[in-house]
Amino acid sequence: MRAIDLTNVTWRKSSYSNPDGGNCVEFAPNLPAVVPVRDTKNPAHGTLIFGLAAWSEFVGSVKGQ
Repeated sequence: MRAIDLTNVTWRKSSYSNPDGGNCVEFAPNLPAVVPVRDTKNPAHGTLIFGLAAWSEFVGSVKGQ
């Protein structure tokens, strides 16, 4: 698998993130075929990369709760 350049992506904080700064998740919805996700408080700790189908299923599950 090739590396994905994330240096110029636009990160967006999840609407489900805690407004007081805890438990924050950011994602970058502007890449083709993948959605990177990271911890707002610790972005240097790495990024999870989801395929579009997996991301859609995850978001649908979260919205259904």
